[in-house]
Amino acid sequence: MQHGPAVRRRKLGAELRALRNSAGLTSGEAARLAGWHQSKVSRIETGTSGVKPADVRLLLDVYGVADPQLRELLLVLSGTGDRDGRHHWWHAYRGVLPPTYRDFISLESQASTMRTLETTVIPGLLQTPEYARAVTAAATEGASEERLDALVEVRLARQDVLRTEPPLELSAVLDEAVLRREVGGPGVMSRQLTRLVEAARLPQVRLQVMPFTAGAHIGVTGPFVIFSFSRRSDLDVVVLDHLTSSLYLEGKEDLRAYVDAFDTLSRHALSPEDSLDLIAGAAAGA
Repeated sequence: MQHGPAVRRRKLGAELRALRNSAGLTSGEAARLAGWHQSKVSRIETGTSGVKPADVRLLLDVYGVADPQLRELLLVLSGTGDRDGRHHWWHAYRGVLPPTYRDFISLESQASTMRTLETTVIPGLLQTPEYARAVTAAATEGASEERLDALVEVRLARQDVLRTEPPLELSAVLDEAVLRREVGGPGVMSRQLTRLVEAARLPQVRLQVMPFTAGAHIGVTGPFVIFSFSRRSDLDVVVLDHLTSSLYLEGKEDLRAYVDAFDTLSRHALSPEDSLDLIAGAAAGA
């Protein structure tokens, strides 16, 4: 398991190495065409050092890569670009966001699909402002009102990925405990569940509930997120959240295990229609 930036550097390096080979160039030839020393190309390809977006663009030009989607995805791995052109909007919050969270937002902004298991709270992309504030306050106990305001603003701004064209496709399996845990008080929870019902009806959102009656299931080990990218399955990544950091899994075996786990959860959870009924019932009783 690696922290996000290290995973992304290695992914970017592997992609650039494959593109160089496809172009029929040695690392020395690529360096000469880029006006660099060969060691710089080697460091980039092995992921041992960071790389500026301008350097990625230069290498893609050297390798004759014209595919705009591929260029965009490789640029996001270098730390730039997002799906709707709002380049790095989260950098305005650099003082309050840890690097791993900024990295998560960057991936989220570029992904075409997101699959997530949530066992404790409503997914951030579907939270109301009141609910988001209650969750954030609990997770950052003692934070100033100014910092709390900024963190909530970020969480709400992230939701734009569901409204862009094309929107992020979100599939979520929620443990029933997510619906039953009263966050922020009855009023806040009632409005949040009503918002969840509205979200479940969106074409880009698929929600399923794992009921208590299902007993133990493969998701009891904890929540996770799988980001997938259009036409580039080798850029997919699993994110595991911890109290002070996030860990990223990119190995094929790890990805396969989590994709299989999510598929298993989807099979055993209630159907989207039955899940909607359960959510609506919980909202009425909140």
